[in-house]
Amino acid sequence: MIKLIIGRKGSGKTKKLVDMVNAAAETSLGNVVCIEKGDTLTYSVTHKARLIDAESYGISGYAEYYGMVSGIKAGNHDVTHIFGDATLRIGERDFDKLADFLNRISAITDVEFIFTISADEADLPQKIFDIAEVC
Repeated sequence: MIKLIIGRKGSGKTKKLVDMVNAAAETSLGNVVCIEKGDTLTYSVTHKARLIDAESYGISGYAEYYGMVSGIKAGNHDVTHIFGDATLRIGERDFDKLADFLNRISAITDVEFIFTISADEADLPQKIFDIAEVC
């Protein structure tokens, strides 16, 4: 299942994501992972969740982002949630490529994915909403 937190910069997406990460870490029977660009969430996300800085691993573009996400799941079958902040900054601001990325991610089962998207919902193509739901 893929959920998206959509809104313009400064609309509270990251705050909502942090709240969801912390809640999932408290209730999950497995592991919770949060991927970010930079290290801005270090003091906001509970130590019970695994926080990963994509920049530390040179992740840039949706192909590398998909490789990272699938590698996380392949390396740990107990992962129940994967959160991604700043999705368009880690991938790129090409909505067709974003849709392809989400489509590939949707094949990974038994994980709930939540990504933040800094854009107006009206600017996103319908195929994104065919793959993911807005939360």
